[in-house]
Amino acid sequence: MESLQLKELLEMIDTQVSSPILGGMEAEYEELEAMGYVHINRDEIQHTGTLTPAGLTHLEELRHQH
Repeated sequence: MESLQLKELLEMIDTQVSSPILGGMEAEYEELEAMGYVHINRDEIQHTGTLTPAGLTHLEELRHQH
């Protein structure tokens, strides 16, 4: 995933606090989860993603780069 795409997705999740995983976005969220940046809540019908502490830290690093 490109740095800009990663930053935009992390920012969207951060803004929404608990971001519903929209159709077609599962792979991106699963990639972020594998990187340790997002936790996917699969307990509900509509899965949601929330930033982990590592995700918040990485987002801040990306914000300071641009």
